Amino acid sequence: MSMDGLLKFLSKVQGQNNAKEDDAEVIFNSLKHLNIFPRKGLNLEGFYRYLLGDLNTPLSPRVHQDMTAPLAHYFMYTGHNSYLTGNQFSSKSSVRPIKKALQNGVRVIELDLWPARNIKSVVLHGGNNDVEVRHGGTLTTSVKLLKCLRAIKEFAFQVSEYPVVITFEDHLTADLQEKVAKMVTKTFGGMLYRPEIDGLEKLSPESLKKKILISTKPPREYLETQNSNSPHKSEKTSEEQGDDEKLRSSRTNLFSCSFMCFANKDQIDEGEQLQEEDEEMKIPEYRDLIAIPAGKPKGGLEEWLRMDAKQVRRLSLCEQELEEATITYGKDIVR
Repeated sequence: MSMDGLLKFLSKVQGQNNAKEDDAEVIFNSLKHLNIFPRKGLNLEGFYRYLLGDLNTPLSPRVHQDMTAPLAHYFMYTGHNSYLTGNQFSSKSSVRPIKKALQNGVRVIELDLWPARNIKSVVLHGGNNDVEVRHGGTLTTSVKLLKCLRAIKEFAFQVSEYPVVITFEDHLTADLQEKVAKMVTKTFGGMLYRPEIDGLEKLSPESLKKKILISTKPPREYLETQNSNSPHKSEKTSEEQGDDEKLRSSRTNLFSCSFMCFANKDQIDEGEQLQEEDEEMKIPEYRDLIAIPAGKPKGGLEEWLRMDAKQVRRLSLCEQELEEATITYGKDIVR
């Protein structure tokens, strides 16, 4: 069977109406190492091997579901601490896990942003002038944010054209947020989705193909500082407080989950209002990048999972919270 004959078989017999010569060539190349090819093409043994092999799956590998509903109607394959090469306490940070995750189909990449622990930067610029990605409060190493962004750009759409969401756990000062905004804009260019007036609730995975979306929430230590009424405040810096909290959280919660849901602004509680105020404190260039704001509405799990078409938000739960939620509110999680 020649290349043209195999292409005709794929189109007319297999029903692959969009089959191209490249598809037939992939099949030929996958069998070359077996040395069963006659000079003119694929022989009967090679053809049988194709029919019974992994390239001839019973179900089409292409997406067959309706992908035109709002983005919040879908589950997304999500990474947690996507930059770590091993455990969450002492492993190295690298772009390799990010590349591997995207090649495996992960659509949500989490990056923890911190001011760089760079003595040279402090000496030359009078303060931290760079941004790094690391797991705060642990012995893990760091990796430069720019390296992570470039890796995401290169591998984001190699196996899927559907949108990639980057979640920032933001522990940055305003000047570093400005730097991140410029870095993100320059790296992704036209790939970057910028929030529009109509809002994200009307956009679908289909309409967001090959787009990068940014999701973030204010750093935890900011809310803790604003909500604390204790007269005996710790002398620790905000970064150290965030590190301590993150370490305590890491010891008990090795996994976290994120939901995108529709939430009415009237549902937002006091802590969330502080988040909104913090959003206003962010410089416009940084704030305008945030396609999916993160935070928890007021009330308990039932209120958090309630649907409202006013606004898209991201809700993060630890593994234990998710397990409890599925028992009591399973129908609200899977609709």
